[in-house]
Amino acid sequence: MDNRRITLSDKTETVRVLLYKKRVGEVVTRSDPDGRRTVFRKLPKLDTGRWIAVGRLDINTSGLLLLTNSGELARRLMHPSFEIEREYAVRVRGRVDDCMLERLQKGVPLEDGTARFEKVWCATVLPPDETGAVSANHWFQVIVKQGRHRLVRKLWESQRCQVSRLIRVRFGPIELGRGIKASGHRELEPHELQQLCGAVNLTAVT
Repeated sequence: MDNRRITLSDKTETVRVLLYKKRVGEVVTRSDPDGRRTVFRKLPKLDTGRWIAVGRLDINTSGLLLLTNSGELARRLMHPSFEIEREYAVRVRGRVDDCMLERLQKGVPLEDGTARFEKVWCATVLPPDETGAVSANHWFQVIVKQGRHRLVRKLWESQRCQVSRLIRVRFGPIELGRGIKASGHRELEPHELQQLCGAVNLTAVT
C-alpha cells in the first residue's frame, strides 16, 4: 500500500466476553454529551480492537450486559434468526390478571409490529402493609427473544401497566448470578464462553 509492504498476521484473535452488571443511570455508549456515566469507562484495555456491547439496556434498566471483542459473536447474538432468549425480572404496577398474561404471550400490536413474551410468570406479590392495604406492585419474570428497543416496557404499557423496575437476569445461557457489584464485571469462564458461542453456532477461539 502506497509502495510499502504490509505484513498481515495469520493469528486468530482470542474471543473474550465480559459479564457487566449495569446500574440504573449508566448509558451504553462510549461517550455521552450530557456527561452521564457510561459502561465503557472502567473496562480492561484490549491490545487490539475494542469492546462491543451486545445489544443495549436503556438508562433506567439494570442488570446483565455482555461485552465482547468479537464483532462476529456480537452480530450473531443480536441477530433475530438465532432467537437468543433474554430474561428479565420486572416490577409492575397495576392490576394484572390471567387474561392479560395470556394476551402478552399470544401477541399484542405495538407501533413497530406485533410482539409477545415467550413466557411470563409471577415471581412475587408484595405482602399487605401495616394498614392492611395490598401493594399494587408485583414482580414478574419474562422472557423475550427479540432485542427491540424498550420491548419489555412497551408490552406492559400496552396493557396499561407501569414498569417501575427492570433488571435483565439472563442472556442466552449466561445468568447474572451473584457476587458482582453494580458497575462491576468479570470475564466469562471457558465453559461459559463455549456455551455462549455454541448458542450461535460459532467456535470459540480461546
